[in-house]
Amino acid sequence: MPINPTNIAIVDDHALFRKTLKNYLSEQKGINIVIEAADMRDLLSRLQNTPTDVVIMDLFLPGLNGNEAVKTMRSEYQGVKILVLSMSLDLDLISDLLDSGIHGYISKSDEPENLVQAIRTVSENQLYHNKIFTEALYWNKQNNIRSHAENPLAPLNEREKKILQLIWEEKSNKEIADDLFLGIRSVEKIRQDIKEKIGAKSTIGLLKYAIEKRIIGIGSRSPGLIR
Repeated sequence: MPINPTNIAIVDDHALFRKTLKNYLSEQKGINIVIEAADMRDLLSRLQNTPTDVVIMDLFLPGLNGNEAVKTMRSEYQGVKILVLSMSLDLDLISDLLDSGIHGYISKSDEPENLVQAIRTVSENQLYHNKIFTEALYWNKQNNIRSHAENPLAPLNEREKKILQLIWEEKSNKEIADDLFLGIRSVEKIRQDIKEKIGAKSTIGLLKYAIEKRIIGIGSRSPGLIR
């Protein structure tokens, strides 16, 4: 049974780069370029009539800054995955973008194969973990520690910590439920309870907290604390 290709939109105001990227991605198996746009206004108008799975967008676009563009996308097209492709390595900015709802951040200096891997990862409804992603999660750690010291939060129990580790390992709610012998709705309820307990608004917020509290083992697929 054939697998449906991943429909891609490319948004970059540099025509030569945009067309070169389109040509490269068009040669990759399972990737279909459906939109090529120079700015967000053009993209948003075309998304209305063009089914799209993943948007690859530059951070600096005419008319909107990166965070505004991401928030607009998240508001109007919640099902579309967002990959930011940029030369900027401003971790403060990237951290804010993660909070706003992007699914991955790739540097324009990375290898082309990394972008293809990122597309395939986010098309499976997963976050793309790379070095920039992890560094951005760590970036505001000290501010969070000071904030939590002033407003202490209720501690997590071992099951809640285990769920955070499994989220980092990109397990689905069903896989988490199977691992912990719970129902899927129970896992969803626990995830929401954790968010409320620690004041997180998204999965990124959960991961930032788990890194700060040394709950998840980065670089390891097995559960455990960072040593």
